[in-house]
Amino acid sequence: MNAPDPGTPSRPLVEARDAVLSFGQTPALRGASLTVNAGEIVAVMGPSGSGKSTLLHCLAGILTPDSGEIWFDGQRVDTLGETGRSTLRRDRFGFVFQFGQLVPELTAEENVALPLLLAGTKRAAALKAAREWFERLDLAGLESRRSGELSGGQAQRVALARAVVSRPEVLFADEPTGSLDSFTGEQVMELLIDAARQEGTTVILVTHDPRVAAYAEREVVVRDGKASALAPDPVAS
Repeated sequence: MNAPDPGTPSRPLVEARDAVLSFGQTPALRGASLTVNAGEIVAVMGPSGSGKSTLLHCLAGILTPDSGEIWFDGQRVDTLGETGRSTLRRDRFGFVFQFGQLVPELTAEENVALPLLLAGTKRAAALKAAREWFERLDLAGLESRRSGELSGGQAQRVALARAVVSRPEVLFADEPTGSLDSFTGEQVMELLIDAARQEGTTVILVTHDPRVAAYAEREVVVRDGKASALAPDPVAS
């Protein structure tokens, strides 16, 4: 995917419209609305239990809201069947989660190549594409290691490579530095944002850490299942 032309007006790419979702008797979203434009990097913040991860999972088609609407690129996502939503996640979305969730039986390069293999790319071509990311993410020489042989930061960078190898239109990142120390977390965030900007990828980032949110271009706060833009700091007179 090529980066968008700076002269091209941004367009809504991902939207939640009054999304409501409960788990049993426990409400998680209470009419959450959010619009993310193509190429934008947005941080979704909020305390534990606020609904921020639930909102991300609805936007990504992992969960379906009880009511309201989820849109991607002009198409309703919440009305798609599981097959349609799985295809969307496989072909157009990338994911980075807090603990990486690498497949322990696979080598690092096989983990990175996995989205391409699942999409039908031949093994040799998928591995070639995967290896290109090892140099870019400072992972050269680790291609043959398994997850148990990687440090936390290395494993998370492998997970990032896996998320972007298929050049997704949207990268969903749920607490991507939550299991890392602050220095390693900063390294991962710098690589994530750099990769996204080079590829023109839209990023929706869930975090409770203001230092991580500062890497985004815009911040949204979720409280009690509702989303609102974070008010800018007042300008000193």
